Amino acid sequence: MRAPSALGLTLHPCSRQEFLEEHCDRRPLVVERGEAGRFDDVLSDADVERLVCATAIRSPAFRLVRDGAQLPLAGYTKDIPWRPGSFSGTALVDRVAEEHAAGATIVLQGLHLHHHPAAVYCRGLEVALGWPVQANAYCTPASSQGFGVHHDTHDVFVLQVSGHKRWRIYAPLVELPMKDQRWSASEGDSVGEPLYDITLRAGDTLYMPRGWPHEAAAADAASLHITVGLHPPTRLDAVRGALAACADDVEFRRALDPDGALPGALVDRLAARLAADEVARRARRRFVDTRRPILDGQLSQMRTLAALTPDTPLERRATVIADVEPDADGVVGLRFEGKLMRFPAKAADAVAAIHAARATFTAAELPGPLDEAGRLVLVRRLVREGFLLSAAAPVTDAGT
Repeated sequence: MRAPSALGLTLHPCSRQEFLEEHCDRRPLVVERGEAGRFDDVLSDADVERLVCATAIRSPAFRLVRDGAQLPLAGYTKDIPWRPGSFSGTALVDRVAEEHAAGATIVLQGLHLHHHPAAVYCRGLEVALGWPVQANAYCTPASSQGFGVHHDTHDVFVLQVSGHKRWRIYAPLVELPMKDQRWSASEGDSVGEPLYDITLRAGDTLYMPRGWPHEAAAADAASLHITVGLHPPTRLDAVRGALAACADDVEFRRALDPDGALPGALVDRLAARLAADEVARRARRRFVDTRRPILDGQLSQMRTLAALTPDTPLERRATVIADVEPDADGVVGLRFEGKLMRFPAKAADAVAAIHAARATFTAAELPGPLDEAGRLVLVRRLVREGFLLSAAAPVTDAGT
């Protein structure tokens, strides 16, 4: 599975445009396929077995829940002393298996952080949508329920991996809640009758905007599904970002008048920061700066840097999200994964070509006035920083 196919894997035959225009922020979407194995390259039953039973998984990468409550960690984890500290919250596999057999749901949290295929899949969605994405998985025994009715404060895709699960979805009580508007147990008596009562089967996808109360239960077979959290920036985020940018304006830093009055011109100065291109630029920069690198094979890449020649095939990592930012003085910046790398003006053409590359290339093929030594310095640096891959150190991508 290549990262750019992630949205198609999730939504097909629904298109990106149809999803954004008719469902995103508006109403649920159900894509029925009944296609067993469709999502196995992201996470399979065998992957769950391996993660839980063979990797010494630790909290908070997993937890157990039953009937809406988390089971105390002390009942199924152990801290293993190991100087100078300990391996805290390590799974006791026999106890996890026993609780699971008794009806507990195994929740695998932050899969995009520790399960490479899920990381590649989530990055593919981020490339397609321009939003931060996360992933958890829920392995529920037959005739069991992990959580009672509740709403989420972020949008979700639900990918049914195996088995089947019945979902009841209710009208929102709080439309598009913010992160601090979490579900209260007292709201459970106010949801009324479900607007959707559906059964997801292996290969099906469900999309729910944040704020739609729901509950799900496995029927006569065990169920495994992935919940993909979507975090699109909101209009409130845009206003907050513009206001934060006003910190460089002394008029906003002046003491507040005793009567609370604000100069009318202040609103105009804030409005200038809310121009569409400025809002989009700030949102994009925050998104790019907060992406976590996915650096499979990086040890091998570093070991072979010295062997890199002008004719060594190179490629841009498919998981990198990056922008080129030219300066007025000709210096060019390459922004990605929390880094801003700056290069002299004479490297601008080569950096732009590397950023735009969608096929393999060599240092010798780069445009611009850099000499051979300069091109090697450039590409070696970008291999070292995780932007490029060198064929001198082949990478086996667990996500393909």
